[in-house]
Amino acid sequence: MVAQTELAQTLAQSGSSELGSYLPLVFLLALGALFAGVSATLGALVGPKRYNKAKLEAYECGIEPSPQPVVGGGRVPVAYYLTAMLFILFDIEMVFLYPFAVTADALGVFGLVEIVLFIATVGFAYAYVWRRGGLDWN
Repeated sequence: MVAQTELAQTLAQSGSSELGSYLPLVFLLALGALFAGVSATLGALVGPKRYNKAKLEAYECGIEPSPQPVVGGGRVPVAYYLTAMLFILFDIEMVFLYPFAVTADALGVFGLVEIVLFIATVGFAYAYVWRRGGLDWN
């Protein structure tokens, strides 16, 4: 019985100190939520309320919105999607290269071999896209 009481006291003390370390984070999140709520509410209450037809219409890059799609069905060229996918591919490569650059000394030869294999793989993908004409905008 005494051992259980000591165990309960030990758990209560360790639990309260561990949870206490999260208290500033909880306070910061609550403060951020309060600030966002107060800002949105004050903006709606205090802001100007002069509505007109132009403000209620959709804004399309300065072009008058039309009820009908543009000629060609309004389709976006596939080159835009290819460019976006290539950007994602090479952006992810950079995300993987940053940690290597920071810990290059600690990884040693193993890390060097792994990063060379990674760059070679991405290089093959880049050469494939280049050869297939994915980088041409004609």
